Amino acid sequence: MRKSLVAVMVAATVAGAAVAGIGAAQAATSDSLTPVVFRPGLSATLQADADALRKYGAPGVLVELDTSRGDVRVRSGYGNVAKSTPVPWDAKFRIGSFTKPFVAATVLQLVGERRLSLDDKVERFLPGLIRGNGNDGRRITVRQLLQHTSGLPEYTNAMAAMGTEQGFQESRLRTWSNAELVGLAMQFPADFAPGSRWSYSNTGYVAASMIIEKVTGHTWQQEVRDRIVRPLGLRNTYLPGTTPTIPRPHAVGYQRFPGPDATPEDPRYGEPIDATLLNPSLAGPAGEMISTADDANTFLRALVTGKVLKRAQLVEMQRTVETDDNLRGRWPGARYGLGIVWADNSCGGYWSHGGDIPGFMTRNGVSPDGSRSVTVSINTDSLKPDAGVQMPAVDITTDLVDHALCNVR
Repeated sequence: MRKSLVAVMVAATVAGAAVAGIGAAQAATSDSLTPVVFRPGLSATLQADADALRKYGAPGVLVELDTSRGDVRVRSGYGNVAKSTPVPWDAKFRIGSFTKPFVAATVLQLVGERRLSLDDKVERFLPGLIRGNGNDGRRITVRQLLQHTSGLPEYTNAMAAMGTEQGFQESRLRTWSNAELVGLAMQFPADFAPGSRWSYSNTGYVAASMIIEKVTGHTWQQEVRDRIVRPLGLRNTYLPGTTPTIPRPHAVGYQRFPGPDATPEDPRYGEPIDATLLNPSLAGPAGEMISTADDANTFLRALVTGKVLKRAQLVEMQRTVETDDNLRGRWPGARYGLGIVWADNSCGGYWSHGGDIPGFMTRNGVSPDGSRSVTVSINTDSLKPDAGVQMPAVDITTDLVDHALCNVR
């Protein structure tokens, strides 16, 4: 959830231009949606929450809450800082690791069709692919790939060069195959014996997508598109493969890079660059997809209400395991299922899966009964707080998501 797809990558405020309308200068943008005035108290709360994210280094923020009574949209800051224009209401954005629930649901549909089992070993489908340095596909199950209990090391460990501006600029348009990504991971020792611990691994989802392709004879993108995107009518959700552009309208995705003497606690970020143009094959099935807030909410609500998976497979998806201190620190009470996270909030808990990829950060949440879903898009995944502002221990969207899902006013 919170591990960036490239894990090594480590202006004035528009403080009210969202709920009731936009100013004359901003009205000239290509927005095709208008904000919905719905439950003014809740709209004001979410607007204040969106505005508050600016101090942590968010150039722009887009929020959409979908409920059975109507939708609420708010935004703050800039989609394009140089032009001082807001994030488009119907912006398309890279969703990063929010791709994982789509991949997991596709695997689970195949399980429901008895074309594979969650307890099948990876070796059955991908003989010899995962081997070496203690990594062994003969010992890893499909369930463990989706659950992050496989022990597979991160392939992003081999992408250290992309943690610098020069390395990013040199590699941002490179095409990676899924087999190459797994091969990168095999350079490193296994993190632990399969099933003995939990640790987030993008590599596991790359392997899972290769199993989809082996079982179906189609690309994982085609299967996700045919099984989920089209049936749910997600007309603004894309599986771009190697296409580096984002369909319009979209915000600029900004990326900052660590400066001299950077530490994990203080990366000493320099000035942001425009990272919108990016070959998403570096993330592949672990994070390549593009969507909108409206489509994202539609998917989440459909997922938890049984419109994507049969009951038996949804139960498996929502069967969670303990995670680690890092994830629980960012999302209190976080437990991981199969491509989905359960986290605590003030009204009992919610399902979620965020995503980070250079230029964009996605956060979301859906109530257990699917009655409410919220999606937050921020056009950077390298946050640099204002001078004197301390980053919170929890994720910066924690209050916003809680207010969206738990505020019944």
